[in-house]
Amino acid sequence: METIKAAVAEIKSRGQLTIPKKIREMIHLDEGQVVSIIPIGESIIVTTKRLELDEARRQIKRIMKAAGISVEELLAGLKEERENLFKETYGKKKI
Repeated sequence: METIKAAVAEIKSRGQLTIPKKIREMIHLDEGQVVSIIPIGESIIVTTKRLELDEARRQIKRIMKAAGISVEELLAGLKEERENLFKETYGKKKI
């Protein structure tokens, strides 16, 4: 893991603190991601708190964007995959 020196940041009037880009990239912090802030005496620890469902949603969005597919195309592909799996597992559908 890359070592980055301590950074200095200013707390804004609404209590907002900007985490420097190099640090966000190093620990894979994305916009909108939830973090835990743990007070330790006069200091704080900011640590990632990845909610499984939110993290899965973010990863699916990234994959879809990289593949250039829409939600509709994804859902159609899932339907097709389910049908193929059903046929593979149980044989042809009886109607």
